[in-house]
Amino acid sequence: MSLDFLLEIGSEEIPDWMIPGALQHLAREFTGLCSTARLQGEGFQVETDATPRRLVLRAAGLIPRQADREEWIPGPAKSADLASPAVTGFARKHGVDPASLESRSDGKNERWGLRKQIPGAEAAEVLAKGLPPLISGIPWPKTMYWTGKGGARFIRPVRWLVAILGDRVVPFEFAGVSSGALTQGHRRLGASNISVTIADHETRLRENFVILKAADRRARIRNGIEQLGVSVKPDEKLLDTLVYITEYPACILGSFDRQYLSLPREVLVTVMRHHQKYFSVENSHGELEPNFVAVMNTADDPEGWVRKGNERVLRARFNDARFFWDVDQQKTMAQRIPLLANVTFQAKLGSYLDKTKRVAALVRELGGDDHALRAAELAKTDLTTEMVKEFTDLQGVIGGLYAKAQDEPEPVWRAIYEHYKPLSMEDAIPVTAAGRLLSLADKIDTLRGCFEIGLAPTGSKDPFALRRAAQGVVKILVEGRLAIPLRRLIGDSKPLEEFFLDRLRHYFREVRGFRYDEVNAVLAAGFDLLSDVEARLIALSQVRPTADFEPLAASFKRIENILKQASFSEAGPVDETLLEAGPETDLYTSFTAVRDRVHALGDYAPALSEIASLRPAVDLFFDKVLVNAPETRVRQNRLTLLYHLRTEFSTIADFSEIVTA
Repeated sequence: MSLDFLLEIGSEEIPDWMIPGALQHLAREFTGLCSTARLQGEGFQVETDATPRRLVLRAAGLIPRQADREEWIPGPAKSADLASPAVTGFARKHGVDPASLESRSDGKNERWGLRKQIPGAEAAEVLAKGLPPLISGIPWPKTMYWTGKGGARFIRPVRWLVAILGDRVVPFEFAGVSSGALTQGHRRLGASNISVTIADHETRLRENFVILKAADRRARIRNGIEQLGVSVKPDEKLLDTLVYITEYPACILGSFDRQYLSLPREVLVTVMRHHQKYFSVENSHGELEPNFVAVMNTADDPEGWVRKGNERVLRARFNDARFFWDVDQQKTMAQRIPLLANVTFQAKLGSYLDKTKRVAALVRELGGDDHALRAAELAKTDLTTEMVKEFTDLQGVIGGLYAKAQDEPEPVWRAIYEHYKPLSMEDAIPVTAAGRLLSLADKIDTLRGCFEIGLAPTGSKDPFALRRAAQGVVKILVEGRLAIPLRRLIGDSKPLEEFFLDRLRHYFREVRGFRYDEVNAVLAAGFDLLSDVEARLIALSQVRPTADFEPLAASFKRIENILKQASFSEAGPVDETLLEAGPETDLYTSFTAVRDRVHALGDYAPALSEIASLRPAVDLFFDKVLVNAPETRVRQNRLTLLYHLRTEFSTIADFSEIVTA
């Protein structure tokens, strides 16, 4: 027999972006609790759901009661007589006769002891003890005490708790609230006290205008937009937000005066998306229409009051944006450059004017043309504008739009517009050459400066978004095919080099999908030119499935171990007169021939195929030749041959890093 379990933590509205992490923690920790407590039965599984006002965990396959178990309790050393005070005292403490004690080794000594039968606890009892610390352990970014200092901490006040195992309530208390079988419906449309069972929980919530499953709310929003008969700008992140700020979502179509379309599209979309959480509406050509779709947390809007309220708020926002645009145009971007002296970049790294000078110098050093240099001078000036002060998400974009409006050349304004890109590993790199160079210089300046003053990211803390900056540098160098050595950018900083190596591994493994040992092998052979790293990885992944490659990689690992054991790290040329006829001479001949062909090829894939063709000669060498020959000169010469074999071909990849079966 197995039981189902339901836990619902009801609270005031939880910020949408915190919910997925909280659900992952709940599922993981509850699974761990049941595993440790030996409550997992056949078919055990856990699933979670949430709305802004509740976190829900459902589990199946819990056993009603722990199995009884036997525990060995060690006592005094066996050297003590059964009649000794130590032994009789131990027996009395556990309520047994000394004669019933057994002896057993603890790995070091023989000890008297006893086998004690421990009855299993009821599952409800175990859960009642384990659930409060599990709930309080949810890793919220910030928590508060809700029952006085020293009490339970939670992200928001807890209003109700549902905890049902089978058909029984699991009794416990958290944050001053006792568990029961009563939940609450929608704040305005549903009942405040709803009796539920595990079987009817979701149904009872829906009857009270709460759609529990996030997937169902997402589908309801999509269907609502479709029923409005409009096409919205795709925005999965906004959809995710709306899913977790509503319990019963409904879509409404609003409109605004067409005259606002004279403002840049980027401004309008930002106002609608970031400030009002509206979907912008597009026509069949991808152009904005004077409409928006808002998602409300209620059933309907028969009188149109919600729609009118949203339109009124959006109109005020658009008026602000138009005012900021007009005011900002009273100064040119060039006139704003001195104002950057009043905008702090970082206390120890100076103002944004200081940063601008460093970035411009780096752009010049990297060979940027006049357009790239002009863009570097103007790139940060939009930080002094009223528009960016109000709509901070538009920094860079506004600079580009203002530069365009002020007749800066297209390469200049485009470089400014896109110099924050890429904003993530999914985002595209800047399109223009000047934009790539400016973005690269801006990110490298931030990384250099922060590492120099000891602001490297630690754990999850990364206030200057240095991981994102480094990922952006990697993407630009690789996908932009820029022939700029990474070491030229990062200098002699070992911490910064290690930081970039970590980002490189992440990019090529997680984003590009190369196997981890291939990435390790290629990076171990050098990573200064990232476009070259990519080319070597592509070639390695193409050649790896061939029959000879992995066995040869295993041989390279053997070569590496032999050289390491012999402390052999430097060698002159191979002495051909000391080579033994047969497999040793054949390997040397094959090696030199392949080396010459590889040098002539200039293409990694065929070069790796040539190297893989050495496999039979290498296998025969190890099968027939004793590397550690008794004669010193012969032994040294054989080690020299292996050294050159490893060194010559490890410029493409360190084959000893390849994991073989």
